Amino acid sequence: MLQQSDIEQLKEKGLSIESVEQQIERFKKGFPSLKIERPATLTDGIVPFSEPMIEHYKNIYSREINNNLDPLKFVPASGAATRMFKSLYQFLEKPESPETLPDDHPVRRFLTQLHKFAFYQQLKRYFKSHDIDKTEVRYSLAREIIQKVLDEDGLNYGFLPKGLILFHRYQDGPRTAMTEHLFEAAQYAKNKNDETKIHFTVSPEHLGYFTKQLNEDKSKAEKSTGASFDVSFSFQKPHTDTIAVNPDNTPFRDENGRLFFRPGGHGSLIENLNDCDAGIIFIKNIDNVVPEHLLQEIVDYKQALAGLALDIRNKVFGYIDRIEEELSIELIIEIRKFMKEFLHTDIPGHLADTSMGEQAAYLLKFLDRPIRVCGMVKNEGEPGGGPFWVRDQFGQETLQIVESSQINLNDPGQKEMFEASTHFNPVDLVCITKNHRGEKFNLSAYIDEETGFISEKSVNGKTIKALERPGLWNGAMANWLTIFVEVPVETFNPVKTVNDLLRPAHQSGNQS
Repeated sequence: MLQQSDIEQLKEKGLSIESVEQQIERFKKGFPSLKIERPATLTDGIVPFSEPMIEHYKNIYSREINNNLDPLKFVPASGAATRMFKSLYQFLEKPESPETLPDDHPVRRFLTQLHKFAFYQQLKRYFKSHDIDKTEVRYSLAREIIQKVLDEDGLNYGFLPKGLILFHRYQDGPRTAMTEHLFEAAQYAKNKNDETKIHFTVSPEHLGYFTKQLNEDKSKAEKSTGASFDVSFSFQKPHTDTIAVNPDNTPFRDENGRLFFRPGGHGSLIENLNDCDAGIIFIKNIDNVVPEHLLQEIVDYKQALAGLALDIRNKVFGYIDRIEEELSIELIIEIRKFMKEFLHTDIPGHLADTSMGEQAAYLLKFLDRPIRVCGMVKNEGEPGGGPFWVRDQFGQETLQIVESSQINLNDPGQKEMFEASTHFNPVDLVCITKNHRGEKFNLSAYIDEETGFISEKSVNGKTIKALERPGLWNGAMANWLTIFVEVPVETFNPVKTVNDLLRPAHQSGNQS
């Protein structure tokens, strides 16, 4: 099936023959559906924060910062913003008179409220001979305006990544999503020396654009926040790409006869995260930012989530040390009580009556893992994975973030449970990736390889099958210690389409 030229191609990408053969075998047998036990809810797996709890955990975080804790913010920012402008591309393919479109049509709304976007002043430079402040003029120039937004001879937003789109206006000029992440990180990811570390995962073709924007904005952000920024970038690693196959599961080849590979999804970024060295890591998507004056509630919850993660860490580390030094039945009872109170679980039933040594061995293995605290917002119709209870191979109930693609929705019982979920994941994570000896965990060892999925794509009009690795906050973190916390919906303000920038959270306080 593989030719000598294929083997050379695999070497270039750092892939082994065995790994590609395993991927092809995965296409043939597929992934097993994940069996959810029940949704996690506020009374069963999701922690509600009271005001005293928020203050308590914020104080823990503050103490740890003063005790030389080194935080880092990790922001997945790969890929172009093309999907953000899908409706505009569709309009260019089949133009219509904007006046004939319904008021709520995305293109008519985009043109009608064009002056409200942070990139409006930059766009106006291309139309100096036209008064595009007038709606009727914008309608008459609809095609030209949209082309200048998207094309290389204009704003180039059809090529640029979402992180470099101008999101918000300020009196001293507009800010991109990336720049907003600097200002936000300075509020909660700053060490005691006012150093703020941020890591962006980007695409190679966008790195130059990111560094240029960073050079333009960094000193202004440092002067405004009093922080010094240590910003780093990385690419999704070539060896995490996955092979594409034809519908009959044979390798798909491009027009030059070479094997065709696709990025393995955001789950591949677990390797980038694995390379990060920090005492605590905040993870947040590139498009989930708000103007600076709306940050306080977000900052409060970020610090509280971090404090809870550190409190769990300190308790876990203490129990691991004690298991190794002073094992007793009283200690096992105490640990099981901690598990029930903070992790909402217990040891599997078949271990409850085993010897103290067997229980201790299990508890040691269970506790000695990376930790993640995940914010969850009430489900108000936004897309995203939800929080569920899942039973692992050892019979242990664990909390997992589950996507619809991971379960069998043809099973009425599974579908009913999935639809009964009250919350969803806004990608708001705080992670502890070092063990009780201060050594970094090998995060690759905690992936559930059975939780990827296969999708159907099209390349040059030909149907292919693509393989997605276990998602970063799904299967890639399936074997972490997990705590879910309810966070306000106000802390979640994603920009999936360009018109999302017209929402109040992105418009509030905007000034030209």
